Amino acid sequence: MEQGRAREAAVAPFGLPRVPAQARAEGEPSARGEHTHSEPPAPQHQVRRHSVRGQILEALRAALVDGELVPGEVYSAVALGERFGVSATPVREAMQRLASEGAVEVVPNRGFRVTERSAVELAELAEVRALIEVPVMLRLARSVPAARWAELRPLAEATTQAAAVGDRAGYAESDRAFHRAVLALAGNQQLLQVAEDLHRRSQWPLTVTAAPVARHAELVADAAEHMALLDALIAQDLTVVQSLVREHFTGSAL
Repeated sequence: MEQGRAREAAVAPFGLPRVPAQARAEGEPSARGEHTHSEPPAPQHQVRRHSVRGQILEALRAALVDGELVPGEVYSAVALGERFGVSATPVREAMQRLASEGAVEVVPNRGFRVTERSAVELAELAEVRALIEVPVMLRLARSVPAARWAELRPLAEATTQAAAVGDRAGYAESDRAFHRAVLALAGNQQLLQVAEDLHRRSQWPLTVTAAPVARHAELVADAAEHMALLDALIAQDLTVVQSLVREHFTGSAL
């Protein structure tokens, strides 16, 4: 038996929103299984997708980014399902999706362990992202008109707004949206899929994270780089574009 490894969490330690009764009635019965000993804290993440599995997947991703799902801990689909007010099936399906993305790993007969991501692994992801995205952005900087880059400012501003209030989950989503919009100008769907996968993997938290104040400062600085990058792209300053993108990947707060 593993010693010193994460214990299984019978009750999820974070406040996930319950799926609306209407959604349960349309396709998911209430969960039955492990007993919870206390009411969950106030919901921190709002679910917005129409499907039950989609709602759960979105909330679990937010919990991963925020560190509410703790690296190394094992969570059962039944216990998580009770927190959502659904059966274990959609939770298990969402967790299988997260496993394919490298966020969790399957623990037979127990549940899913949140991946413990090291600084070395994050550095490797940053290097690969730079190898892929820097040449593309340099090429786009030479050909995309300034007006087109200016249209992306609302996406950059969304990252700034999320960072200002310390909304790490919101920042993660808006950060991906910004980078996806930039790369979409290349017109290569395969590039978008690969870049999105690498980006999402780089957003899962480290096993040991910085203090909240430091994390917030890093998030704000990271968001500011989006606006600086747009300015450099508009000016077609290739040297600054290359420097900013590499720095953005290696020093990213997520």
